[in-house]
Amino acid sequence: MKIALIGASGFIGSGLLAEALARGHQVTALVGRPERLAPAAGLTAQATDVLDPARLATQLAGHDAVISAFSGHAQEGVRAYYNRGVDAILAATKQAGVPRLLMVGGAGSLEVAPGVQVVDSPDFPAQWKESALGARDTLDKLRQESALDWTLLSPAAVIAPGPRTGQFRLGGDQLLTDENGDSKISVADYAVAMLDELEHPAHTRRRFTVAY
Repeated sequence: MKIALIGASGFIGSGLLAEALARGHQVTALVGRPERLAPAAGLTAQATDVLDPARLATQLAGHDAVISAFSGHAQEGVRAYYNRGVDAILAATKQAGVPRLLMVGGAGSLEVAPGVQVVDSPDFPAQWKESALGARDTLDKLRQESALDWTLLSPAAVIAPGPRTGQFRLGGDQLLTDENGDSKISVADYAVAMLDELEHPAHTRRRFTVAY
């Protein structure tokens, strides 16, 4: 499968890149600095500007799917920047006529009680709130989207480096926790869940989540 991976050099994007290449997919990595990516079989690295939808559409054209790991964590005005980037990605994907869009979401929009989301809890870390709100905005936009075949995957509350086990649980809109009340997933296993969804779609036009 020919995949365009936006943000392939980032924290989650690098895990998605590794998993996609390991499965034998042809990946076009669209990043700000392609020289940071090591050469690999099946990999084409291209510089892109996510905020330029016309240029991005040209780069997306001809792919079977787009996976977006776009993140605005390092920017000022994170939420506004994130929203601008997502709007450009949605527009470019439509313009390019790519049949499938998968997006990395956040855990903040998952529910911890009926109608209560993680991001709205009083102890939610302030340094992550703007990006979490931006990710929630993205989910809201996708739910209003009728032209795209989209899927968004929210991680557990804690996503961190760790082993690829292939053993995890999938859920819907509620935060998944283990018997100790912890909500965790490794980047590698998050990538497994995302590529599984790409290869065997089960959550078309829906959000789902993954955790141990």
